[in-house]
Amino acid sequence: MEDISALLALADRMLWVTALVAAPVLLASLAVGLVIGIIQAATSVNEQTLTFVPKLAVIALVLVLLGGSMMTLIADYTQEVFAQIARTGDAQPVAQ
Repeated sequence: MEDISALLALADRMLWVTALVAAPVLLASLAVGLVIGIIQAATSVNEQTLTFVPKLAVIALVLVLLGGSMMTLIADYTQEVFAQIARTGDAQPVAQ
């Protein structure tokens, strides 16, 4: 029964890590898209590259600035998963 609770705890943590890693990129892209959309609506300029290039630049900037912390989050979670696998394997008796 404790294996199930450990698995659910890992699944819960996985969702949080995914949200924390994806949120900065998605929020930055959303903000830039909103600003560019307002500018396009005000000026009646509907050029597709006008939205794509700034979003790409901002996403690259966010990944440069926060990529290290994102990778640290993922690495910590991966170590936690492998540690849980080792604990689960140690707790099970080997059948012969």
